[in-house]
Amino acid sequence: MGSAKSRFSLKTLFGAGHRGQGPVRKKPPLKRTARKPAQGATRNTAVPAEDSGSSHAWLNRMLILLGTGVVLVAATKGFISVQSVPVQRITVTGELEHTQAEALQDMVQPSLVGGFLGADLQQMRRQLEALPWIYEATVRRKWPNALEISVVEQLPIARWGRNAFLNHEGGIFHSNKSGDWESLPLLTGPEGTAQSLMAKYQRLVEILAPLNLSVTQLSVDERGQMEAVLAQGMALIVGSDDFLVRMHRFAVVYRSELAARKSDVVRVDLRYESGIAVAFSEPSQVAGL
Repeated sequence: MGSAKSRFSLKTLFGAGHRGQGPVRKKPPLKRTARKPAQGATRNTAVPAEDSGSSHAWLNRMLILLGTGVVLVAATKGFISVQSVPVQRITVTGELEHTQAEALQDMVQPSLVGGFLGADLQQMRRQLEALPWIYEATVRRKWPNALEISVVEQLPIARWGRNAFLNHEGGIFHSNKSGDWESLPLLTGPEGTAQSLMAKYQRLVEILAPLNLSVTQLSVDERGQMEAVLAQGMALIVGSDDFLVRMHRFAVVYRSELAARKSDVVRVDLRYESGIAVAFSEPSQVAGL
């Protein structure tokens, strides 16, 4: 009987499924995780953090606004101080033959009342270009207190009428020094024809230069009929149409027929579809070529 009880107690102690495997190991106790506090319990702690962040952001904005204001005030003071600085030096550049630099400097003085930044540069430019011999003018500020004037004088190509001149673009300008340019070719025509006549004159010079011929006068009438007088006394009646065709035809005939007798040629009429009519110094000699 004693042995049976002991077997029963061993089975009970070791269990049916652990025969011969030693004592049963106990499982380690489960770790308890802390419960999250209820949502309502944390509301009171979040409010101070939000108040602190908003107060910092407000302070940053105030500092930024204050700094911007300081910069604007300083910039305004600087601009006012620079604007009130007077122009102390005026330089004039460009090839000047008919205009004195001192006269240009004196002309712009009234426009400098507003100081360095207040000076009206466009007004100065218009005043300078209104002078007889100034074709183009530019005025620039040169820091900190100077102005630079650059001018291009008119280049007279020909006389226009009695007391005016034409530049290379056919622009009309006047000057009291007309006596210095009496040797320039004389161009005449109705009002509004200066530019087109200057263009024709320049092409005429290009065509006649290889022939050793030059133009002293070029005129156009109300009907558009054009006539040129050469330095040798020869007159060319060009007409109103086919200017280049007629002039190239004259060049061919002049080389082959007229160059040897150029001193005897009085007039050449180019107003023909083919050929030209030539009048020589003797009235009986009129040739059609």
